[in-house]
Amino acid sequence: MPNRPLTIGLVAGETSGDILGAGLIRALKVQHPEARFVGVAGPLMQAEGCEAWFEMEELAVMGVVEVLERLPRLLKIRRELTRRFTELAPDVFVGIDAPDFNITLEGRLKKRGIRTIHYVSPSVWAWRQKRVFKIGQATDLVLAFLPFEKAFYDRFNVPCRFIGHTMADAMPLQPDKLAARAALGIASDAHCLALLPGSRSAEVEMLSGDFLKTAQLLRTHYPDLEVVVPLVNAKRREQFERIKAEVAPELTVHLLDGKGREAMIASDAALLASGTAALECMLAKCPMVVGYRMKPFTFWLAERLVKTPYVSLPNLLAGREIITELLQHDCVPAKLAAALLPLLEDSPQSEQLKQTFLELHQSIRCGADEQAAQAVLELAEA
Repeated sequence: MPNRPLTIGLVAGETSGDILGAGLIRALKVQHPEARFVGVAGPLMQAEGCEAWFEMEELAVMGVVEVLERLPRLLKIRRELTRRFTELAPDVFVGIDAPDFNITLEGRLKKRGIRTIHYVSPSVWAWRQKRVFKIGQATDLVLAFLPFEKAFYDRFNVPCRFIGHTMADAMPLQPDKLAARAALGIASDAHCLALLPGSRSAEVEMLSGDFLKTAQLLRTHYPDLEVVVPLVNAKRREQFERIKAEVAPELTVHLLDGKGREAMIASDAALLASGTAALECMLAKCPMVVGYRMKPFTFWLAERLVKTPYVSLPNLLAGREIITELLQHDCVPAKLAAALLPLLEDSPQSEQLKQTFLELHQSIRCGADEQAAQAVLELAEA
């Protein structure tokens, strides 16, 4: 179809994918202003000109029960997308995250001669590693945020391109700590600790009590300690307030609606659950301790399934333990407080950690939107 504009199929399944998709569209339009984008899109992608055959919310389903309830609809959408993309024959199809939905769709389209990209690697390097073979069959290329992800795919000869992390592009190399404190009403000379007990209900339930007790222990050493607690939504805030009323009613804390990044930048140290928050905290140059606990059987299972030596992304990026991880039986207030104490001061340990964070930030700050766009164009022209 020599006369038609560059045509890209896109499917995003949640808000993070919508952000990535919008950035990719913007970067592609710089080189191909007339390009057409179609598929499943959120409001940000639609604002950039993506034609939505289905709304992204249709795919944004969490939890086993919820997925089962919506399964007939999800399967119908996937069949319809397979049909419509096959008829359209886009130059490239890009599945953005949502691996359970997108990888099967990518495989069907690839069999019909459409070039496919999977944008954001699932955590195959950590668990269920055999998924790499299905991904290799379904996609022409994986776009990976982190260098150790590409190294994993290289071991299995699955084409993968490391593009850097969009969060590393978005955050400054030298955050303005004083401005963040002013915005949150924290004194410039106070000691400040951020508590981030997770975004899921189970995490907040399992971790908040011990995180609060840790803050109480630290306040005996630092009476001026300010404690900031960003919570992702009203439900998690209500849950945290209930636990605080039971565990530490006298402890003064600053509860924040969202503003996790600002809290990290403002703080001298953070205590957080594992996950993307640890990467964001590293990019905020905030020394941290990771504390995590699961139900005993879940932890027993995780120990046998997870293939990595660390759970936090900063340690995985560094290839060594640069931040303390206290898991399960070790995730107790006395041990958490002991690990945090030296980080609340301008100690050599704290300064070295910030320097390492800076070096790691630079290593994944590669202009991910532009790199992703270049990968799409190279595949379209191959």
